[in-house]
Amino acid sequence: MARIIDAPLTSNDGGGCDPRALHGAWGGLNAAAARGLAYTPEVKAKTDALYERVAHVVPAFEWPAYAPLIAAINDMKRAKNAIVLAHNYMTSEIFHCVGDFRGDSLQLARQAASTDADIIVQAGVHFMAETSKILAPEKTVLIPDLRAGCSLAASITGADVRLIKQRYPSAPVVTYVNTSAEVKAESDVTCTSSNAAAVVEWAAREWNTDRVILIPDEYLAKNVAAQTGVKIVAWHGRCEVHERFTADDIAEMRAAHPGLVVLAHPECPPEVMAAADFAGSTAALQNYVIEKQPAKVVLLTECSMSDNVAAMAPAVDFIRPCNLCPHMKRITLEGIYDALNEMKHQVVIPEVVRVRAKRAIDRMLALPKEKPRAFDVRRAPAAVELV
Repeated sequence: MARIIDAPLTSNDGGGCDPRALHGAWGGLNAAAARGLAYTPEVKAKTDALYERVAHVVPAFEWPAYAPLIAAINDMKRAKNAIVLAHNYMTSEIFHCVGDFRGDSLQLARQAASTDADIIVQAGVHFMAETSKILAPEKTVLIPDLRAGCSLAASITGADVRLIKQRYPSAPVVTYVNTSAEVKAESDVTCTSSNAAAVVEWAAREWNTDRVILIPDEYLAKNVAAQTGVKIVAWHGRCEVHERFTADDIAEMRAAHPGLVVLAHPECPPEVMAAADFAGSTAALQNYVIEKQPAKVVLLTECSMSDNVAAMAPAVDFIRPCNLCPHMKRITLEGIYDALNEMKHQVVIPEVVRVRAKRAIDRMLALPKEKPRAFDVRRAPAAVELV
């Protein structure tokens, strides 16, 4: 069950759940000093405007610990022609203060494919860095921490996909981007939670079939099946963050907060989707909050998402269920600084794997751009065939 947190994610009032604590924001407040960086008047001048973006989650007394790293990272980016791609699950001091492009997996993939930068620092997990390298092989792609993995990506291998294809030889393989390069290389087309339903429908038309393999997220597959009517073959993979949310969590929150609007990510179980008011990718959730401006809202996804959207919707009251992604939280300011400063943790993919994986990603990126599709939470659940 999710641990429900009502208080703001800031230490100003002594309450709440601060996801930065997981990766050393409290224990690592000397990280800048350890690297010879100080909070000087020059650093203050460079970062004062940035602090306004994160003042809702970073207490003022902590800012002098972050600001020298932020200023140094931004200076190095200009000097080295580097960019930072920041996923929606990054903590706010990364997302708002050093991220050059911010968004969900699809948005970041498009940026990786089109950037003129020489260096890409992936503020996200390893499969995202691999995706950037697949799309921009001439770029140097850095991952700040090699341990930043993904439970979902780790649930399936290229060998698994080959066995699935042997069992269903006429069905196209649609693979979620939350997978390794070797899994993408065995796939026909990739998808994200933003476009999963659209890609599945396209694949069914393109292959002239009513059955599509959608791997590896079991819950995403079930939720897509309910939206499309396409027969889905699915895998037993799950996201360790989203699978922990329950319908009981939602009932408790609604009882405690009358009028609460519940937004769910499609990696959540179908019963959570059915109990929500709206469901969609992180981009779709962000768009909903910004466009609808609900008085009180909860985002059933990773903790930092609420912090980052709150900066863009200050009038909205966020109720925060604290389910952290320990892999995302391995990415820190000091890790980004060290990666850029030492040019370390470069992502390398065998060319034969990269070319095949790129074909699957290119097919996704070639599809018409559309606004992130919402999942109709009123749809009846649909059965999938699990392998």
